[in-house]
Amino acid sequence: VNTINYNNINLENRDFSHADLAGVTFVAAEMRGINFQGANLSNAILTKGVLLKANLEGANLSGALVDRVTMDSANLKNAIFTEATLTSSRFYDAEVTGADFTDALIDRYQVSLLCKKADGVNPVTGVSTRDSLGCR
Repeated sequence: VNTINYNNINLENRDFSHADLAGVTFVAAEMRGINFQGANLSNAILTKGVLLKANLEGANLSGALVDRVTMDSANLKNAIFTEATLTSSRFYDAEVTGADFTDALIDRYQVSLLCKKADGVNPVTGVSTRDSLGCR
């Protein structure tokens, strides 16, 4: 079990690509431009974080608590958000091609915005982004 915590720390532009960060807490961390590409963030806690222009391509955030997070202009391509809690989070201009949001809790308004550009199929789970968001 990871007991590391990065609460209230400036991690701007840090490289955590392909790191095992399962269960790690990043509460109220400044994470603009952070690189989480291919990282395991399952069951991690990223509440009140700033992830502007962050790279989460291919990251696993299944079961993660990602509430009140700003993910504007973030790369969420092929990321896995199954059963994640994404309440009160923003995804303006985020790239979500191939992201899997199956059973994630997301505010209805954000889902409607995400559905406007949802496309692709997650290469790991085989689930279509549109289906995972329940887009019509």
